[in-house]
Amino acid sequence: MINQLVKKIEELKAPIVVGLDPMMNFVPEHIQKAAFAEYGETLKGAGEAIWQYNKGLIDAIHDLVPAVKPQIAMYEQFGIEGLMAFHKTCEYAKEKGLVIIGDIKRGDIGSTSTAYAIGHVGQVKVGSNLYRGFDEDFVTVNPYLGTDGVKPFIDVCKEEKKGIFVLVKTSNPSSGEFQDQLISGKPLYELVAEKVAQWGEEHMGDAYSYVGAVVGATYPEMGAALRKVMPKNYILVPGYGAQGGKGSDLAPFFNKDGLGAIVNSSRGIIAAYKQDKYAKFGPECYADAARQAVLDMKEDLENALVNK
Repeated sequence: MINQLVKKIEELKAPIVVGLDPMMNFVPEHIQKAAFAEYGETLKGAGEAIWQYNKGLIDAIHDLVPAVKPQIAMYEQFGIEGLMAFHKTCEYAKEKGLVIIGDIKRGDIGSTSTAYAIGHVGQVKVGSNLYRGFDEDFVTVNPYLGTDGVKPFIDVCKEEKKGIFVLVKTSNPSSGEFQDQLISGKPLYELVAEKVAQWGEEHMGDAYSYVGAVVGATYPEMGAALRKVMPKNYILVPGYGAQGGKGSDLAPFFNKDGLGAIVNSSRGIIAAYKQDKYAKFGPECYADAARQAVLDMKEDLENALVNK
């Protein structure tokens, strides 16, 4: 799957993943009203509203970007109905040719870790039949429990030719409370990056590993250092746009060939119509606003990489 992701990035000239992280206050009123008219102001109504909102976004951007990244917590808050919306979103995005990065941030050990991996990127056996649960192409993984927590994901991904992105240096302000602590003279995030590089060697695609890393856009100087530690690992870069990251900060995350990283923007795209810059589109044309936000992000990244 990493080969497919890299190919799509090259074809579209867009190292962009759109985070499908819906909150109800992002969903335009006309979509909410239609869903509530059919199912009431219920969890099922909320799930329907989110699904229709996502569908409009996918229709508007699927020809511009290689991947989407649904954040599962935004769906879990609505219970089973939310998870059904998550599942429908993943299925529809796949039908549109998009790579799915499931932002699940799971981290456990043994059979529990294996079960998470099977549910999201593998196949579960029921009697004599095999079924796929959510069927993402990649998932995010928390490495706090070490190899015991990550290896089950790698094992399932090897069988399925799928991949993971391991949290290395996250974009949130308090990440340094743990991630920046020095151990034998090195920050913890660098030790995690070294481990990601090691894990990645066990599961290689053509040029890049199926094991990638998450490194926040808000720390470009660390991105440059980690790029050297993980030359063959794709870096998923959150924090663009709404969290302060901009194209000029991101060149260090990429290799000289312009590959090696994919940049995420979530509410900066999916709720673009709420920004002054895109207010002219209005709620009815929220998806058109999202499309324009993608085009603007693509131009910003192109300019940054040209000047790399």
